[in-house]
Order: sequence, then structure tokens, then C-alpha cells
Amino acid sequence: MVVPVAGRKVLVTGSAGHLGEALVRVLREQEYAVVGLDLQGSACTTVVGSITDRQLVQTCLAGVDTVLHAATLHKPHVVSHEQQAFVDTNITGTLVLLEEAVAAGVGRFVFTSTTSTFGYALTPNVGQAAAWITEEVTPIPKNIYGVTKLAAENLCELAHREQGLPVVVLRTARFFPELDDRDEIRAHYTDANVKANEFLYRRVDLADVVEAHLAAAREAPQLGFGRYIISATTPFGPGDVAELGQDTAAVVRRLFPEVEQIYDRQGWQLMPRLDRVYDNARARAELGWTPLYDFRAVLESVAVNEDPRSPLARTVGAKGYHSVPTGVYTVR
Repeated sequence: MVVPVAGRKVLVTGSAGHLGEALVRVLREQEYAVVGLDLQGSACTTVVGSITDRQLVQTCLAGVDTVLHAATLHKPHVVSHEQQAFVDTNITGTLVLLEEAVAAGVGRFVFTSTTSTFGYALTPNVGQAAAWITEEVTPIPKNIYGVTKLAAENLCELAHREQGLPVVVLRTARFFPELDDRDEIRAHYTDANVKANEFLYRRVDLADVVEAHLAAAREAPQLGFGRYIISATTPFGPGDVAELGQDTAAVVRRLFPEVEQIYDRQGWQLMPRLDRVYDNARARAELGWTPLYDFRAVLESVAVNEDPRSPLARTVGAKGYHSVPTGVYTVR
């Protein structure tokens, strides 16, 4: 288990969400003093309020050495919230936290971003090679969520350059447990099938996301600033992208001869083609991060009829993103 710095106090924003709860749980198990800040009360929230409330943030930061900033408006909120709300929470809220973290002498700041910032860079035309996504790929956000998260990333970099705050930005792949929001995907694949396929190229287990945040907090003072893709380790390499864009199943069967039998028993299907693959090599090398949950781990679990999710992911479960009916992301 990677932990930030022994004997220090940690502020976790978004403590009622999937990642925030998971972070608080793990830190409490390691006997850290944790301040959980969220608009929603929960077992992992110690202070109810907004990250845009400067006075409240100042109070929460008293004695804090590490900030793990997971609070955000997410992609599911695009259909339910005005664009200004995204600016207020994702940009202004992050700016308040950064400024007050500097003023409080915080030693390390980890910002939870998203691979959604890549946007249109992830969608080559049908029949083209899959996009190999590293940190060098230029983001082209496609909605207000991606735009505001990218802006917040840039504020993080500015806080480091101008104020010397050690900041690590983590662009996390999918780890939410809710159903896929695309009608055509839900019509052709079971939810478990979708998530298993995504471990090939764009999903990560919640426990591995937590470990990435703690590793980032540990390394932040040495790094100064860094951006990293946090996704399950793909079995593919850059040399596979042309075939992945044409016949993904052929590549997967070649790498995992057992996949056909396991998938047939579940009534599952492989994706016909992939549009992108996330490469987490830099995060593993520079953060010392060792993700445990990948496509092979999924196959091994499913082969013996075990839940492929980590115990932490199972404990946190599904929360949804709305308190009133709003499609597949509604609280259940």
C-alpha cells in the first residue's frame, strides 16, 4: 500500500463520490487524519460545503500537508447542469483550492482530471488505426466537462510555475460502476461484458486509481509538476493500432487464446474495433505505480466465476450522479 507521508493530514475533496470515498477509506485505514469535503453529507464527509467557499476551504486546510482534489462536475452532469456550473466548480473551485493551498503551505497537491480532456483526439474515422494515446497527444475537448477540466489542469501547472506548489495531474480513465450511457452499447453487450472489454483500452479499477493518487502525492515534491494517464495496463503495443482499428478480436485472440472459451461461456462478445488505446507507461515509470487490475486479471477472475472488481470497488459500489431520474446515471 502506497501512502503519502507518514503523520500528515490530508484534505480529500469530493469525499461523497466514488473516488473520494475510496480515498478516505484507504487513508483512514492507514490512520491518517482526513478532512473529507463535499456538498453531500456521507460517512466519508467531515465537512459539508463547496470548494468555491474560500473561507471554508481555508478552515479545511488548517494543518493539511496533502490535498487530493477529486471534487468535480462530471460528464453525466452535462445533461443536467448549466455550463456556468461547470466553470464555477471545475475551474473556480480548483483555483480557490490552489490559491489557499499555497497560502497554507501545503506540500503536495493531486488533481483528478480525466481522459475526456482528449476529446476529439480519441475518435479516428471508421477503418483507421486506433489512436495510441500518451501524454504527448494534444487534447481537443468536445464538451464543457473536458474544457473545464483541461482549464483546471492548466491552473494547476500555473500554480506550480508561479508559486512553486508541487502538483500532479492524473487523467483517469473510466472507473465508474454505472451502466454505459450509449444506447447502442447497452443493446449489444451486458454491463459486465462492456467493462471487461474496456480493460483492454480505457478502464481502470477504483483501487488502482486510489493507489495512483497516493503514489502521485508521494512523488509530487520531487516531480514539481506532472500529467499522467491513469488506465489499466493495456496488453497492446503501438504496433497493434492498425489491426485494432480493423479487427480487434483477432488481436485479442492472438494474445489471449483462452478468451474465446471464457467469453463464450459468459455469452460475451469482443469489440469489433477500437478507436483508441490509453498508454499508462509514464505513470508506472515516474510514479512507481503498479496497477493490479488489467484484462488478464479480469479473464482469470471470470474463468473461476469470481467478481473481477477489487474489494474496494465492490465496497464503494454504485452511487449514480443525480438524485432525481436522469438516465442511466441516476442514483439507485
